[in-house]
Amino acid sequence: MDKFDQQILALLRADARLAVSQIARDVNLSRSAVSERIRHLEQAGVIKGYHARVAEPAGAVVKAYLELFYQGGRCENYVARMRSFSEIRRCSGISGETDMLVYIEAPSMERLSEIRGQIENYPGMHKVKTHMVVTDWPM
Repeated sequence: MDKFDQQILALLRADARLAVSQIARDVNLSRSAVSERIRHLEQAGVIKGYHARVAEPAGAVVKAYLELFYQGGRCENYVARMRSFSEIRRCSGISGETDMLVYIEAPSMERLSEIRGQIENYPGMHKVKTHMVVTDWPM
């Protein structure tokens, strides 16, 4: 990856909807050269997708991490179940004693408790620990 690829990636990180013609002007390459570089970055897996940054819902949002400990299952099996909850934003299989970390943004403590209760009842679920988010810092 050279300096042009790095510049293209920086521009796409800032605005994934930026037109190829604008990127070409900003990095001082032709449109076709920029298109080709983007295609190569996508094929190499450097660019994994394009995402929208969505504003958080209006009103109070309860944020928490659930630490999951389970027996006899694979992360993929639990992740498939987690997808049924629209409030779950991220599932991460992690090393160490904890099997999975789940990030939730729920509209209320009541809803967070409902989700946690359903997860606790999954087959093989040994323990669920809740860590409430008190403060967030944008990065």
